[in-house]
Parts: sequence; structure tokens; C-alpha cells
Amino acid sequence: MEVVLLEDVKALGKKGQIVKVNDGYARNFILPKKLGIEATTKNLNDLKLQKANEARIAAEQLEAAKELAKKIEESSITVTIRAGEGGRAFGSVSGKEIAQVISSQLGLDIDKKKLVLPEPLKTFGTHEVPIKLHKDVTAKLDVKVLES
Repeated sequence: MEVVLLEDVKALGKKGQIVKVNDGYARNFILPKKLGIEATTKNLNDLKLQKANEARIAAEQLEAAKELAKKIEESSITVTIRAGEGGRAFGSVSGKEIAQVISSQLGLDIDKKKLVLPEPLKTFGTHEVPIKLHKDVTAKLDVKVLES
């Protein structure tokens, strides 16, 4: 029996491959555990349609991320922190605070985990903060840190 694998199966094949297996192995292991489906013309056509839909959705997500990146790079945000003695920053600005300010000042809902901030901002001035919107799209946001 020929089976289209839906997941990687050790010592048999990778996801998407069509493999020939014994009927008993297919009926008792592959099919019940949803590791594969029988390679009929209907199932093959359904898989092609499903892959086409996944590719279309991925392209739409990439396009949306590019549009959002353009919007982010055209804008900047301002964050204020207290100043200590001698004009030094008292505290720091974390990714969570930057995400909240983006939400309030720009009206965009950006998850704090998407901010690529190796350490909190501890100095006054303008900082460029990368935001990973998609695996292929990274936007740079200008963050102005001012003393309050």
C-alpha cells in the first residue's frame, strides 16, 4: 500500500513523501496514529489544495508584516524616565514598557517578545530598537528616551 506521510516517521520517511509499506503496517500503525493517509488520487488532490492554501496564507502574512514594518519605521516613540544626580538615568526602559508605549502612542499592538532588546535602555537619547515581525521581516523603531 502506498501512503502519504503527514509527519516524519523514523526509518520510513519525511513529511509529504509517498512511501510504499506493508498493508498491515499501514492499517495498524500509520493510519490509526494519523502519521499518514492512503495515497489515493482524491487524497493527493486534497493535499495539493491544502499546500496551496498554506502558501497563500504565508504570503499574506509576509505582506502584512512588510506593511506593518513600513508603518513602524516611519514613526518614533518617546519614553520618559527619571533622572538621578548629575543627569544620569535613574532606572531603565524595558521591552515591556516599550511595548506599552507603542500601544498608547502609535495604536499598534506589538508583543514585547518581538522586541529584540539585549538589555534595557539605560541612557538618554535616541535608540534604534529592532522588532522581529516575521522570520523574514525586521523593523527598526526609533525610541527617544527623555528625562522627566
